[in-house]
Amino acid sequence: MLTGKQKRFLRAEAHHLTPIFQVGKGGVNENMINQIKEALEVRELIKVSILQNNTDDKHEVAEELVAGAGAELVQLIGHTVVLYKESREHKTIQLP
Repeated sequence: MLTGKQKRFLRAEAHHLTPIFQVGKGGVNENMINQIKEALEVRELIKVSILQNNTDDKHEVAEELVAGAGAELVQLIGHTVVLYKESREHKTIQLP
């Protein structure tokens, strides 16, 4: 579980990132979860964009991503989800 200070630090780190995944009309599926897990292992911090044609609630989509990938929700702002998961092999981010 992340503290407020750690979330603030990660939000600042994620500010300049561009979303590398998009959740569209099909919603969250197993293949997307697997790809997000792999990306989190390499990058630790990613952004996921929820497209306008997705009819699901954005909070539910964020919770599905967090639960499926085993990640921490850093931020949900607009239609962008910021996820963090500490990497086992490629650790680059030092949390305060």
